[in-house]
Amino acid sequence: MSETTDEHARSRARPLARTRPIATLIAAVLAVELVGASGSVFTVGGLDWYATLQRPPIAPPNWLFGPVWTLLFAGMGIAVWLVWRHRERSSVGGLADRALALFAVHMVVNVAWSGAFFGLQSTAIGLAVILVLWALILATMVAFYRIDWRAGALLAPYLAWVSFASLLNGWLWVLN
Repeated sequence: MSETTDEHARSRARPLARTRPIATLIAAVLAVELVGASGSVFTVGGLDWYATLQRPPIAPPNWLFGPVWTLLFAGMGIAVWLVWRHRERSSVGGLADRALALFAVHMVVNVAWSGAFFGLQSTAIGLAVILVLWALILATMVAFYRIDWRAGALLAPYLAWVSFASLLNGWLWVLN
């Protein structure tokens, strides 16, 4: 994308973020929820396999995962919206674009974990992917924090959950 095209796209996005903040907030949350939920395609197909695994005592009940991920994705959507609103500020516009690109990459890896763990039914590949995901979440938190501390803080529960999920994934790998 050329610099002129990029600036034109940014100028079109500016008024929308400022003139329709509630609509853009809802759109950001829904977009993240939809992308995040796309990993469930793999999860549903691997639930029978998951039920056969020997689980560690810290494993939460299966019903807990859906509500937790829904809340985490909502927080991520709000964080994305906060950063997106800062794109118009020349002092952080480029930083915001890079932070949002990092967020997009991290979301691809988030969905890839479901594909690796449940789709491929591999605790080992899932562990490798979730460790990359953890690093990308941390990098995204830092990038978001530099633009709006609230956006970085909104990712803290997500990092905590993925830290726990990493421990769980590693334990599953050891047990199975």
